[in-house]
Amino acid sequence: MAGKDISEKILADYNDVFADIVNVLLFNGEPRIAPDKLRNAGNRSQYKADGKLHEQERDVTKYFTDSNVTISLLGIENQSRPERFMPLRVIGYDGASYRTQLLNKEVTNIFPVVTMILYFGRTHWNYSRHLTELIDLPDDFKPFVSDYEMKNLFEISFLKPEQVLLFRSDFRYVADYFVQTRLHGDYIPAPGELDHVDAVLKLLSVLTGDHRFEEAMDVLPEKGAQMCEVLDAVENRGIEKGKVEGRKEGKIEILYYTLHYSPQRIADQLHMPISAVLDIIDSLSTSDEGKE
Repeated sequence: MAGKDISEKILADYNDVFADIVNVLLFNGEPRIAPDKLRNAGNRSQYKADGKLHEQERDVTKYFTDSNVTISLLGIENQSRPERFMPLRVIGYDGASYRTQLLNKEVTNIFPVVTMILYFGRTHWNYSRHLTELIDLPDDFKPFVSDYEMKNLFEISFLKPEQVLLFRSDFRYVADYFVQTRLHGDYIPAPGELDHVDAVLKLLSVLTGDHRFEEAMDVLPEKGAQMCEVLDAVENRGIEKGKVEGRKEGKIEILYYTLHYSPQRIADQLHMPISAVLDIIDSLSTSDEGKE
């Protein structure tokens, strides 16, 4: 998840995107959070365990301020797949944020901490959102154990189409992509220009595992591209890669079957990893068997 977290946080870290996500998912599209009222907060917090000082890091965290007075601390966590003990992670984040306020001598009023989890999986979150349902809790202890509910978990792929239309930032295209591909297995992009082309493509590349999104950045402008242009660039990139792979397969077939080069010699000559050469040889032998 580390690589995914790094890419995912790039888009949400833009104030216009962050405010848009909060306004739609928490306030049903009402413009309660203005981008110019947000400022970055420290994503790292520390805690003691086993007599040692440890560090934990949120994905994106911002203060919501008005007239220089902090109203709340808002955090966004990105998840590509369900995590059983996510409520415990959220407790850690929230508890550390409250403790930071407690230790700050200048803070006179404790402000709320709100953590949102954006889950991009194509299946429903299959773990409990309640702490007490994740622990082995004897019945006679239940009255004494405080529960903790992970309230703000949003399944992006399962948003209703009308909810997607409420987004005004580039996050609208990301949400629309996951909703459409889950419902129909295909994606028809809505018109409109992207403000953060690089961040959107990196996010889609990481979440889908299709690196053509990131590779398409080479032929797209930094701002103003439309999703239809993105898809064209992604498709063209796929065609180009297919041609390159086809040429490699042809060369390997000649070197291995006609000239009887060893796989290592082929790898050295074509400047390819030996594992890639062996995969192609295996696919060639499999296709030959199928023809017999």
